[in-house]
Amino acid sequence: MYKPLADEIRPDSLDEVVGQRHILGPGGLLRRIVESGQIPNMIFYGPSGTGKTTVARIIAQRTNRSLRKLNATTAGIADIKKIIDELDTFLTPGGVLLYLDEIQYFNKKQQQSLLEFIEDGRITLIASTTENPYFCVFNAILSRSTVFEFKPVSAADAEQAVKRAVEIENARREAPLTLEDGVTKRIASACGGDVRKAMNAVELLFATAAERITLADAQALTQRSAMRYDRDGDEHFDCLSALMKSLRGSDPDAAVHYLARLLEAGDLIGACRRILCSASEDIGLAYPQAVPIVKACVDSALQLGLPEARLPLAEACIVLATAPKSNTGCVAIDRAIADLRAGKGKGFPRELQNVHADGTGFEREQGYLYPHDFPHRWVKQQYLPDELKNARYYEYGDNKTEQAAKKYWDEIKK
Repeated sequence: MYKPLADEIRPDSLDEVVGQRHILGPGGLLRRIVESGQIPNMIFYGPSGTGKTTVARIIAQRTNRSLRKLNATTAGIADIKKIIDELDTFLTPGGVLLYLDEIQYFNKKQQQSLLEFIEDGRITLIASTTENPYFCVFNAILSRSTVFEFKPVSAADAEQAVKRAVEIENARREAPLTLEDGVTKRIASACGGDVRKAMNAVELLFATAAERITLADAQALTQRSAMRYDRDGDEHFDCLSALMKSLRGSDPDAAVHYLARLLEAGDLIGACRRILCSASEDIGLAYPQAVPIVKACVDSALQLGLPEARLPLAEACIVLATAPKSNTGCVAIDRAIADLRAGKGKGFPRELQNVHADGTGFEREQGYLYPHDFPHRWVKQQYLPDELKNARYYEYGDNKTEQAAKKYWDEIKK
């Protein structure tokens, strides 16, 4: 019976697992837990193809518990009840080790149905997820579990698995294939840290080659496979966050890199929104012209569409990353909003009210001083409500533009 290469090559011991040295290397915490035989409830969190299922399977082999597997994309309450019904029977004398893949697809009720049995130890849960468990896993499950993060596998580690896969594929054939120099390295570096993706590439190359696997074939097969991006997952928001923080941190190279990742994934709108936001939030009053410049670049990008949209957006990113920075406008509005939400700032100073605010026959002296009637177009009067008349929301930044404005008004208002 045919068995996919990715399944056939699965390691049988922790020593055979590629990557994850931070938790599985000598002295790694997860390795020590597994070797102790005292298996707690655990949640494995990380991208696809990084070994979560493999490690769970190895753990199951080392316990005296009956292994049950569920995938939350297809399982439901009925499947959970079936496992619960087996507890305390001859089918599960040592309890159950439940491997629940893609736990993020279980709703709160489904996750809660496991709580009683996790609590009393009859079920040991090992769950895996590609999403951040602190957002998608019910708090009561989290509090009873230890979270381990699985990271994308490095190209060097992935190449070990690729070479092992080549050996297995050649062992399947009567006449082994030869590989052009650089093929295994290309597959490993282009898989984006996903070993399963690399295995699938090896399998497909062997299925379509006659006598020799060329580097050109490997490049053609993997030209975009290194992209790892889920528009609804953590990767999407991580990339948007990284773009914004690179602009704020004045690193044009990083900004262009994350922009490229977003555009290669087709997320033109997300990139445009973050770039527009950064112009006001992070560059702000230090370089006010950044706003119209970036708006023009974004408008051009949206009119052009991809792939040409990359040109004005790259310029916008470089302008923002290399511009002086100020968040004083952002801080000012957030302080004002905080006062409003605290219930402060009701009413208006009399002199600022609409001149028609009073009913006919009940008009009162407004007392408004028209600034244009005074030197330098400024006169001292109260603008904030009485409760907030001494509030200070805006503080001048230490950049050239804001300091010039400060000097101007300090001279006038002295």
